[in-house]
Amino acid sequence: MASKIAQKAGMVSNYDRFGPFCNVLTICPSQSVLERHLKTYEPKDPLYEDYVDERGVTQRRKRELPPGLSQRDQAILKKVKKRAHYLDKGFRICGFRFGWTFVIGMIPIVGDVTDAVLNYTLVVRVARKADLPAWLVSQMLFNNAVSAACGFVPLAGDVVLAIWKANSRNAHLLEEFLRVRGEEYLKGPAGRSENPNEVKPGAGKVPGEYVDGKAQGTINTVAGPSTRSGSSFFGGKGKSRAA
Repeated sequence: MASKIAQKAGMVSNYDRFGPFCNVLTICPSQSVLERHLKTYEPKDPLYEDYVDERGVTQRRKRELPPGLSQRDQAILKKVKKRAHYLDKGFRICGFRFGWTFVIGMIPIVGDVTDAVLNYTLVVRVARKADLPAWLVSQMLFNNAVSAACGFVPLAGDVVLAIWKANSRNAHLLEEFLRVRGEEYLKGPAGRSENPNEVKPGAGKVPGEYVDGKAQGTINTVAGPSTRSGSSFFGGKGKSRAA
C-alpha cells in the first residue's frame, strides 16, 4: 500500500533533477551518472511548480490547493507546504537548491538531532491536526526516521538526507490525502467511493462554512493529463480523478 500511496503522491516519477548536488560535490559534470541515477529519488517542491507561459518561457508559481476542503484543512496544508519548502528546498546558490535541514545537518550530532525535531514539530505534528488515519501518520514518521538515520552518517548521510527530503515527501502525502478528502466531499454521500470513516469528507468544516469546489492558490493554465486514474488512493479500484 505504501508504494501505491507514494506513486499517487508524485514521488515515483516527475521528480526534480539532482544536478545541483552534482555541481557542488563533483565540481561539475552536469548530466553525470550520479545525477541520472539519483534524480529519481528526490521529491518535487511541495510549494512551487514549473510551467511554460504563452511565450514558451519556463516560470514558477505556487501550486494550487485541492478543492472541497474546509478552511481548517486548507490552512494546515498551506502551512505544511510552506514549511516543507523552506526546510528542504528554500534556498538556491549557483544552481544548488537546498533547505535548512541540509544546513543544520552539517553540524555533527547536534544538527542531526535538531533536524529530526524540526521535521516532526514543524511538519508532521501540524499535519496530524487534519484528522489523518494512523497508517498515513506512520508513513510520515517512517520518512522522518529514514532522514534521521541518514543524518548520522558523516558527509554521505547529509547528501542522502538532502535528496530524501522527508518534509517534502510528507507534504505530498498530506496533499494527496486531502485531495481525496475534498473530492469525496464534493461528490456527496451518494457518489463516494472511499471509506468515509477513514477519509472523513468535510472534516474541520464548521456550521455555515462555505466549501469552494474550485482549486485555490494560483492562476489558471492548461494542465497536463492526470496521473491518478484507475485505482483509488487506498489501493482499491475506483473512478478516475482529475488532477
